[in-house]
Amino acid sequence: MIFKTPWILALIPVVITLVLFLRSRRPSPALRFSAEALVRETGQSLRLRLLFIPPLLRYTALVLFVVALAGPRLINEETIRKTEGIDIVLTVDTSTSMSAEDFVVGNQRINRLEVVKQVMSDFIEQRKSDRIGLVAFAARAWTVTPLTTDYAWLKTNLKRINFGIIKDGTAIGPAIMASISRLQSSTAKSKVVILLTDGADTGNTIDPREAAKVAKSFDIKIYTIGAGSDGQAPVPRNFFGRRIYVQQPVVIDEELLKDVAFTTNGKYYRATDTDELRKIYEEIDQLEKTEIEEIGYFEYTELFDRFLLGALALLLAEVLMTNSWMMRLP
Repeated sequence: MIFKTPWILALIPVVITLVLFLRSRRPSPALRFSAEALVRETGQSLRLRLLFIPPLLRYTALVLFVVALAGPRLINEETIRKTEGIDIVLTVDTSTSMSAEDFVVGNQRINRLEVVKQVMSDFIEQRKSDRIGLVAFAARAWTVTPLTTDYAWLKTNLKRINFGIIKDGTAIGPAIMASISRLQSSTAKSKVVILLTDGADTGNTIDPREAAKVAKSFDIKIYTIGAGSDGQAPVPRNFFGRRIYVQQPVVIDEELLKDVAFTTNGKYYRATDTDELRKIYEEIDQLEKTEIEEIGYFEYTELFDRFLLGALALLLAEVLMTNSWMMRLP
C-alpha cells in the first residue's frame, strides 16, 4: 500500500499527543469516597472493566480519518517503461551554397537548407525523451538552441535558421567545437552530433580532424552527411529583378567528413536527393535508440473510502456504547 499524500501521516503523532493532553485535563470524578477500601470491597463489574473501549474507538477513528486523508492506494499493475537517454546536437550548414535547388519535394524544386530543415523537423518528431540542440554554421558557428526536450520551441527556432545571418563560409571545425560545447558536460548514456554540409571546409582557425579528436575524448559520436547532387547544381540568382539559375559545381570534401566520422566511431552518409536524406536521418534515428528501463505504476485501487467508512463505523459504535450500556452518569 502506498499513499498519494504521505506527509499527512505526520499528523497522527499530533492527534495522539492532543488526545493524551485532553485526557489529562478531564474533570475529577463526581462522586468521592472517604476510604478507598469501601470501593475495593465492591469489586469491578464487566461494564467498568470495559470502559476503556469507547475512548479507544474514538481515537482509532481519528487515526483512520488521518490515514484516509493521506490517500491510501494499492498498486494493481507494475509496468516497465522504456525511455531513451540520448543527447543529440543537430548541426547544419547555412552557407550560400545550401541555396542550390537540386532537391525536389512534391514535384517542386526546393533549396537544400529548406529540405534539411523539413527532414530535421521530422527527425525531432520521432524522438520522445531525448534532449536535442541546434547548431548552425557558415563562416563561424553559433548555437541556435541549447539541449532541450521542448520540441515545439526547438522546431520554432529551426524554422528561423536561414542564409545571411552571419558571414558566408563553411567552418566545419568551429561547428564541431560548438556542438561539443553543448555536449561536453552531458551525463547522457549516448552523446551524438549529426553534422550536415554541402561543401568543403573553409575555416582557418580549427582543424575539423583535431576537433573530431576532442569529440572522441568526450565520448561524442559524430555522424556526417554530405548533401548535394553529383556534378553541378542550380543556384538561384537575382538578375535585374529576374530570378535566374546558375550552375555551380558541387564540391564536398568527403574524405574529411569520413575521417571525422571514423575518428568518433560515427558514420558518413551521402545524400543526393530528398529521399536519400530522409532515409539517412531515419537510419540514424534507429541507430541511436538506447533504451533505459524505468519502473512505472498505473491502475491503482483507491482505499480512501474504506478507511473513511471504518472510521465512521468506529465512531458510530462509540456513540451507541456511550449512550446505552456504557453511559456514564455525572
